[in-house]
Amino acid sequence: MTPKHALHPRNQHREGYDFSRLVVQSPALGAFVRPSPAGQLSIDFHDEQAVRALNSALLKSCYKVNFWDIPPDYLCPPIPGRVDYIHYLADLLAEDNQREIPRGRNIKVLDIGTGANLVYPLTGQAEYGWQFTGTDIDPTSIKVAQQICQFNKLKISLKLQKKRSDIFRGIIGSQDGFHLTMCNPPFHTSMDAASKGTQRKWKNLGKEQHIGAGKARGKEKGKPDKLNFGGQNAELWCPGGEVKFIATMIEQSVEFAEQCLWFTSLVSKKDNLKPLYKLLQQVGAVEVKTVNMAQGQKVSRFIAWSFIDSGQRQL
Repeated sequence: MTPKHALHPRNQHREGYDFSRLVVQSPALGAFVRPSPAGQLSIDFHDEQAVRALNSALLKSCYKVNFWDIPPDYLCPPIPGRVDYIHYLADLLAEDNQREIPRGRNIKVLDIGTGANLVYPLTGQAEYGWQFTGTDIDPTSIKVAQQICQFNKLKISLKLQKKRSDIFRGIIGSQDGFHLTMCNPPFHTSMDAASKGTQRKWKNLGKEQHIGAGKARGKEKGKPDKLNFGGQNAELWCPGGEVKFIATMIEQSVEFAEQCLWFTSLVSKKDNLKPLYKLLQQVGAVEVKTVNMAQGQKVSRFIAWSFIDSGQRQL
């Protein structure tokens, strides 16, 4: 077990992965567990199947999700970092609730781009009992997420966003209200940028890629190789990248200003905060926060904004 003390204090994975216990509870993971050069049990994190098996085991062991599976090439996110976002959101709500973390299904959360993996609703519901609604523009993601809910008998609402240019429109109805919205937006500006990002990641991991050669891992000529955590186009890139996506989110949030206490989104690049803050000032957000989250060797963050004065944000 390798300590990950940079994770949130309530994160179950702060002390690393107990592979011995995970294998007992999820025997399928055992096929991928080997001693590391340091003599500790681990998996090959370059191996997509191993990462998927680890995620399945973690969700079962820590979040009582007995069945979890996603199609090949769909985003398979690292659980510890994702659940950190959930814990910091709980702290954000606690600030409006006399420092007490609100729990239970009366707290409603909207997850934009929930994906086939459904990781935020699964972990957030298990940790705090919140009521989640997940949205996505990909019909397959919604279908797979529905199957995960059905197998595990979970009450999570799922909505297909039919219009790619919309985020909140067509999702939040006139009678809907949410305490939080959350999002892990697509980062890259194009498929080409996403492909180059893939190459850089593998180079950093010591893996050599031959994109376009038609030989790497059986890929067709001209198609980029995938990351060990996968990802569909809509999960990895959009026109204008992260800044444009969040800017659209901010612009549309004005229309639902009184229906959501806090709008939030992960922001991968610190430099992207400046134009987003400027836009939030223009649209009249009354409170804006950046919450830093240290995870391993990197620092991530999310931005949060509200159009409701602090004295009126009732949970």
